Amino acid sequence: MTETATGATPRHKTNSVDKRVVDYLKRLGLPPSTTTVKRLHGDASDRSYVRVIRSDSSSFILALHPEPFAPNTLPQFHVGAIFERLGIPIPRIIDQAGDLGLLAIDDLGDETLLSWLETNNTQDPTPLYLEAVGLIAKLQTGAAALDDKRGEPFGLAFDTHKLDWELDFFRSQFLETYRQVNIAPTTSKALQYELSKISSELAAEPRVLCHRDYHSRNLMIKQNNLVVIDFQDARMGPNTYDLVSLLRDCYVDLPQSLVTNMITHFRSALPMSHATNFHDRFNLMSVQRHLKALGTFGHQISYFGRSGFAANVPRTLKYLRETLHGQPRFGRLLELLTPLIQELT
Repeated sequence: MTETATGATPRHKTNSVDKRVVDYLKRLGLPPSTTTVKRLHGDASDRSYVRVIRSDSSSFILALHPEPFAPNTLPQFHVGAIFERLGIPIPRIIDQAGDLGLLAIDDLGDETLLSWLETNNTQDPTPLYLEAVGLIAKLQTGAAALDDKRGEPFGLAFDTHKLDWELDFFRSQFLETYRQVNIAPTTSKALQYELSKISSELAAEPRVLCHRDYHSRNLMIKQNNLVVIDFQDARMGPNTYDLVSLLRDCYVDLPQSLVTNMITHFRSALPMSHATNFHDRFNLMSVQRHLKALGTFGHQISYFGRSGFAANVPRTLKYLRETLHGQPRFGRLLELLTPLIQELT
């Protein structure tokens, strides 16, 4: 998360957000005259973030949820406890004010894996990506060995219903809302059939624990090590899910040699991934993941007015185009999508 505004009083979208932060700081006895609050650039969720800096220069982050919550009912608590148990580094929850909809968490700084790649383009990113792939392996193998798999995140999965919803989100939010494409009824029916085949095939795969949004913007760098954020939506799904998110990242271009090496490393770390159709499954997951991402970007731009997400659309379409053109199995889907998305030609 990066800073976008500064001041003793946080400047947020609504006065209610301002008041919640001020009320919380009063509870802590932090005087406005010696406390600095800085708004941070958030993610694609409905949460907002601010950094609170005390007079001694120590700091913490406030995560502002849209609604009040009962103590310990947020997925962050349940999923975070599982991640900590598995040895996945995540930010510590310092305090909560459920009545104000606030969580206080460790301040990890502003350096994400993405920002590191942007500012250190002459350095080899391999060690960081080896660490990132290793965390996926630890998540999958550790979760499989747990005796108790009740509740979140084990009760949630990328089943056909969820995958169908995400692909329909692509149709409605990217094609129809953002691109304002009129889809003929016959094309719509045929497209739905092709997309449903993707959902059915992915839902039938053996499931492992997935972070769900494992990419360069959700990996912070603290003291030269990775810390995982935005993990609250973890659920069960294909073992290629997080790897696709990391290596075909909508926010950054990676050298193909690095991608190939990381896939090899992943398969060495996880013997269960050695199925002969691994690359086919990886590409199928890639198609679904990028269609879903396009839906998210379209929604963020059209509904929330977050125009910055438009910069990620060309790269995501490039990944999609390469994957669809690269395998004959996607021929019919490519035939249906090309008239709707010119960049796929």
